[in-house]
Amino acid sequence: MKHSMHISFQLKKSKTNKKGLTPINLRITIDGKRAEISTHRSISQSNWDNAIGRPVGNYEEIIILNNYLDSLKSKVQRQYNIFESLGIEITAETIKNKLTGKAEDEHTLIEAFTYHNEQFKLKVGSDFSEYTYRHYKVTHAKVKAFLKYKYKKSDIRLKDLNHSFVTSFELYLKTHDLCAHNTTMKHIVKLKKIINLAIFNEWISHNPFSNFKCSMKPTNRGYLTPSELQTLEEKTFTIPRLQKVLDIFIFCCYTGLSWSDAENLTSSDIKLGIDGEKWIIIYRKKTDTRSPIPILPQAMAIIEKYKNDPESIAKGRLLPLNSNQRMNGYLKEIEDICEIPKRLTMHLARHTFATTVTLANGVPIETVSKMLGHTSIKTTQIYSKVVDSKISDDMQVLKAKMTVEKPVKKVM
Repeated sequence: MKHSMHISFQLKKSKTNKKGLTPINLRITIDGKRAEISTHRSISQSNWDNAIGRPVGNYEEIIILNNYLDSLKSKVQRQYNIFESLGIEITAETIKNKLTGKAEDEHTLIEAFTYHNEQFKLKVGSDFSEYTYRHYKVTHAKVKAFLKYKYKKSDIRLKDLNHSFVTSFELYLKTHDLCAHNTTMKHIVKLKKIINLAIFNEWISHNPFSNFKCSMKPTNRGYLTPSELQTLEEKTFTIPRLQKVLDIFIFCCYTGLSWSDAENLTSSDIKLGIDGEKWIIIYRKKTDTRSPIPILPQAMAIIEKYKNDPESIAKGRLLPLNSNQRMNGYLKEIEDICEIPKRLTMHLARHTFATTVTLANGVPIETVSKMLGHTSIKTTQIYSKVVDSKISDDMQVLKAKMTVEKPVKKVM
């Protein structure tokens, strides 16, 4: 809604003092209604032009006073613009209250998000990872884009948030950004944390999430079957870049490392484990949790293959990894050539380690969880739900036991 606004200066003649100085008031008129603010300045009426409502004269005091009055006028206009961008009710009284400090200290969503991210960044490397910080920045950017798309604003007052805001943000993520349900919920969980921060700091008195449930849908993690993994292991490429990517993919299938953790591996990460064998022992980049992984022969063979690789030596790394995007691009070529009916990605290798390599071969879920560096065993249980082959094998053993020929009872 557009408003008509007029800013002027008036003499408060009834308050003229014994020295003949009259106070100057700032008058704000919006839509015909006005409010006045003291400028804390006074002037002799002989130096005041009623027609223009300003001091007149060329000497220094008048010039300084006019500059000061101009600055007050600019403050009023600036506050009007802020209220307009935030969708705050604009009246002469609300602007007066804001300029005089009588208005309630109103915090905004983007202000709260910025505050959170600044505090979070200080803890990166100690309490939190850079990976998690980047995800908060992504959600921050999506909230900003949503405000412009839905409300045509760059920010919104916290007290104006409600259940409708949350559901509208959910709909925006799913329909405009085409986010999957679980991805959408991850963004909303981060937004909820910002709101909780605002509640704890008493910046907002109500919780817009009070009737909103952040629910994640169960997912089936893709993985390679034993035969598919064997097909890749037996494949040899004459193109060096494809062979290198295939080797590193297989390495991750037998270690469970993500691309970022494999990319950062150095020779110092290989240590003697409790059994005297070689282990990879790292702290995961994503969660900063300890991940102890005994090195299987298939993974050790690849480490040996690339120990003198010039690219690895130049980078000071154990293996010559490309960027995750490029690795996944090359894996798409490998997928087509080997006719694997699944989307090969670096993360699929980690899923394969969790299922085909470990859980399906009887490794306890608690052990797998430790090797994967999960902070909760619930995360690992996602993988255990899809290992049907292990269920089949176990039940076949049970069936065999139950069908053993029993001794025939003698009839008395």
